[in-house]
Amino acid sequence: MARMPMTSRRQCEGRRRFPNTYLLVGCCNDEVTHRYKGKTVMSESERYESLRHCKWVDEVITDAPWVLNQEFIDKHKIDYVAHDALPYADSSGAGNDVYEFVKSIGKFKETKRTDGISTSDVIMRILKDYNKYVMRNLARGYSRKDLGVSYVKEKQLRVNMGITKFREKVKDHQQKLHTVAKTAGSHPNLWLENADRWVVGFLAKFEEGCHAMETAIKEAIQESLRRQSSRELIDRYFPYPTIDDVQKYRSPSH
Repeated sequence: MARMPMTSRRQCEGRRRFPNTYLLVGCCNDEVTHRYKGKTVMSESERYESLRHCKWVDEVITDAPWVLNQEFIDKHKIDYVAHDALPYADSSGAGNDVYEFVKSIGKFKETKRTDGISTSDVIMRILKDYNKYVMRNLARGYSRKDLGVSYVKEKQLRVNMGITKFREKVKDHQQKLHTVAKTAGSHPNLWLENADRWVVGFLAKFEEGCHAMETAIKEAIQESLRRQSSRELIDRYFPYPTIDDVQKYRSPSH
């Protein structure tokens, strides 16, 4: 059974150890998984469908329970339940291990765990490079609202994108100049003929990178000033009522 979709390696191992078996894979729904494990990246329908497309799986049991019991085992005529041997903490409070009951009745079969591909590992890899993924999608045309980032965060990332591109261009030109320097040692005339063109090209790229970074910073400052001006206008023409105003409004004459 699976809290989340089982790895193909585990499914393959179960098939090889029991070649004439009918492999069932149970997958919990969103409500149960979010309650006992946490927010998932894939929806329940996506998890079900990904399991159905695994060649080792014969049948997917949707809405599987978090902790297996005798009723569930009898209903689906399950002979053995396969999972790695490490205890899986039972956050539902039914026991110390979600497979405790299955182990107690001798229906548990140990499989090998594939390191580095658990949901926690995948999410940590995404969070580690979060800014890179946001910058990549911004460059591909996604808006900050699509990505759930603030205005300030977007401007900050766009400035970083400009700086990164500028560094890449500088590095590229440094490599070209390094190659040219080597060539100049054996072909001094070639260096003299092309030096001006190479230097002008480098300076043009340098200016382009600085302009992009300057534009991004100016936009951020201008937007901040516009917001500040809007707040000042609102405060000027629609001031908050004072205590005297409130008492005057509540007087019998009103």
